[in-house]
Amino acid sequence: MNYGRTYNFSAGPAMMPEPVLEEIRDEMMNYRGSGMCVMEMSHRSKVFQQIVDEAVQDLRDLMHIPDNYRILFLQGGATLQFAAIPLNLMKNGKAVYIETGAWSKKAIAEAKKYGEVIVAASSKDRNFSYIPDCSDLDIPEDTDYVYICENETIHGLTYQQLPNTKGHILVSDQSSMFLSKPCNVADYGLIYAGVQKNVGPAGMSVVIIREDLIREDLDPKVPVYMRYDIQDKNGSMYNTPNCWAIYCCGKVFKYLKSIGGLEEMARRNEEKAKILYDFLDESKMFRGTVDKEFRSLMNVPFVTESADLDAEVVKATKAAGYDNLKGHKSVGGLRASIYNAMPKEGVVALVEFLKKFEAERQ
Repeated sequence: MNYGRTYNFSAGPAMMPEPVLEEIRDEMMNYRGSGMCVMEMSHRSKVFQQIVDEAVQDLRDLMHIPDNYRILFLQGGATLQFAAIPLNLMKNGKAVYIETGAWSKKAIAEAKKYGEVIVAASSKDRNFSYIPDCSDLDIPEDTDYVYICENETIHGLTYQQLPNTKGHILVSDQSSMFLSKPCNVADYGLIYAGVQKNVGPAGMSVVIIREDLIREDLDPKVPVYMRYDIQDKNGSMYNTPNCWAIYCCGKVFKYLKSIGGLEEMARRNEEKAKILYDFLDESKMFRGTVDKEFRSLMNVPFVTESADLDAEVVKATKAAGYDNLKGHKSVGGLRASIYNAMPKEGVVALVEFLKKFEAERQ
């Protein structure tokens, strides 16, 4: 059905699968005979507990999460985890961070408030257009963890190979690539993601953490809400959680399972991204800004020869019904975020429009 929806290329909040939105719509006034919308429902009720339990199990199934990992649904988005991670994981007060873009920079700045941060590798020298070699990092023995932003939303680059942490815990911000492809959870000590890009509505993050990293011997000054042990003991419901986001994310988990899981999602995402990158590689007007081997499947930044022409393209695409293609204010240019819910048809339509725009100006 055509709802008059636009192709929304926003970096987040972003598109959600239409079958999920339709199901949410149908349950809006009366969720499964409860007489209530989920937004009105007590988080202590049996019906909501079932929603949470199903969401946790479906996510376990999707990612093949081992039994010794816990799943937390936490408010505050991914940004809150910039502080929560060092507060919970720093035993020796030391962590190694890899600097690959705007979001890893912000995480570094926050972590420095709580301990020593060693930036062991950086791609700042070339404006974060590549992932630095992480095969032989200088990691002190007493390092508590190694941190990466696995997909940089603003700069549009992603890791093709995880760092060699030399036996240390790997922590990954997967916000803009979460559930976009299969993931071997056992390679990580902690994975987290803000859900508003690839999974659901804004206001929540998912934290997947290995059980042995959940500590009780924390500094008493650590805010109660930011303690993983407290959240785990209370099933992510120490206080009223983001019930609506949990419900919506649970719907998306079931939808992903129904289409063939993360293997099928990866196939679709690779197909979509290839269409856009092939165009950029052939174009005389547009060019991608990231080295080919590190290009993100989710966030595609590109530019023309000038900021003025970039702005003209953004204006033209918006008028044509392709929304949110303006690059982040910190880097300029253009950016197409083509998350899981962006249909292939949307990418094809955008490429055809850009081809026409280019042809008319040559």
